[in-house]
Amino acid sequence: MTAKFSKETYLYWYELMQLIRQFELMAEEKYKMEGKIRGFFHAYVGQEAIAAGCMTATRPEDLFITAYRDHGLAIAKGVTVNSCMAELYGKATGCAKGKGGSMHFFSKENNFYGGHGIVGAQIGTGAGLAFAEQYRNSENVVLTFFGDGAARQGMLHETFNLAMLWKLPVVFICENNNYAMGTSIQRTSNVVDIYKLADAYEMPADTIDGMSAEAVHNGISRAVNRAREKGGPTLIEIKTYRYKGHSISDPQKYRTKEEVEDYRGKDPIQQVLQTIHENQFATAADIEAINQRVDAMVAASVQFAEESPWPDDSEVLKDVYVDPHYPFITD
Repeated sequence: MTAKFSKETYLYWYELMQLIRQFELMAEEKYKMEGKIRGFFHAYVGQEAIAAGCMTATRPEDLFITAYRDHGLAIAKGVTVNSCMAELYGKATGCAKGKGGSMHFFSKENNFYGGHGIVGAQIGTGAGLAFAEQYRNSENVVLTFFGDGAARQGMLHETFNLAMLWKLPVVFICENNNYAMGTSIQRTSNVVDIYKLADAYEMPADTIDGMSAEAVHNGISRAVNRAREKGGPTLIEIKTYRYKGHSISDPQKYRTKEEVEDYRGKDPIQQVLQTIHENQFATAADIEAINQRVDAMVAASVQFAEESPWPDDSEVLKDVYVDPHYPFITD
């Protein structure tokens, strides 16, 4: 494959996607085989090119907000694998102090605003974050991620209306992995091309290949630049696929093994790796060094999580309610 980006970009994409995937596979093992992780768990395996392409198309100051399949985007935004694994373990050193678990990763320091378990809730919240950035006259853009199932929520339409009315600096990103839990998109709506939902609001929209980091980068770049230049929101439908079930307990009887294998033939990590090899951006030894570095980071995250303390009982009500006397508005 002919390289469309720099050597450094492809190597960055490869290492980031490998880190996300190996983290997810290790976490799945700790859940299924050892029972160290409990509760809900939604893996990002197969969708890594979205995180990678979005990172190179944005600035660190830009905000990300997503649904419960949040591990990959959190890691991409710079939340350490140590704090991510500790959160899965429910430990005090987790990115949400062990209180959020798999579905509620959060890191204000890294401009990662969740991880939201309520389907579609983050769509409105993302627009609210964008309103705040607009109010502050910042140049920051909010990337609001949601699944194809959430696209059927009323929240989407109310949010699209106001986002266009106020020309908010937000990019709405539908990670269309074909299934809302176990229900195919064809069974939920007459409109199966989700990007067309933007037409009713005269919102710019696009559909891109989510198995290609290059395509994701290009599509997100266009939308982010429009938002940064006060052009308002864009709806991006990214067509992707999850290799694992909806959640870790999903038997996946609603799809065939042949379908899964067909998408594995389009694996985003292997596509980037092929480009690296064909353009001689790295030797086999270089790639092995990256793989070993990733494996060491993931292994260290497990040790960190297992050695971390549980939250103290005194933490149970902290961060739940806000002090009503807190001076939100000051002179």
